[in-house]
Amino acid sequence: MNYYVIYDGNCNLCVTLVQLLETLDQGKLFRYVPMQDEQTLSQWEITSTDCQQGMMLIDGNDMERRWQGSNAAEEIGRLLPLGSVFVEAYRALPGMKWAGDRFYEQIRDNRYRLFGKRSLTYESVYCVDDSCKN
Repeated sequence: MNYYVIYDGNCNLCVTLVQLLETLDQGKLFRYVPMQDEQTLSQWEITSTDCQQGMMLIDGNDMERRWQGSNAAEEIGRLLPLGSVFVEAYRALPGMKWAGDRFYEQIRDNRYRLFGKRSLTYESVYCVDDSCKN
């Protein structure tokens, strides 16, 4: 089973988190597409306007199953080994989901100011079609 993580390849925070996921998963579950890869995203009917709402996660076995923003982050966490325990505990705490959603929105909307912007778009070695591997 593969999931596609669509991330901002120009955002320092986003790239750091993708690199962490790459290390943890080593391409077994997740493949990565930067939001700047308009050609791939257009094949999936994803626009740059869609990307403004935050990172996305797409189920590679059912492309209609999509998560975005903090929901995508939670689903990625849930899919990681032992991650579901932490995600369920987080969701069970009163008000945490609401607070987490607002926190995500603030980070999303201010990511370049808070964490900086890369001069080159980061492309993962675990891309959709393996064309990015050296």
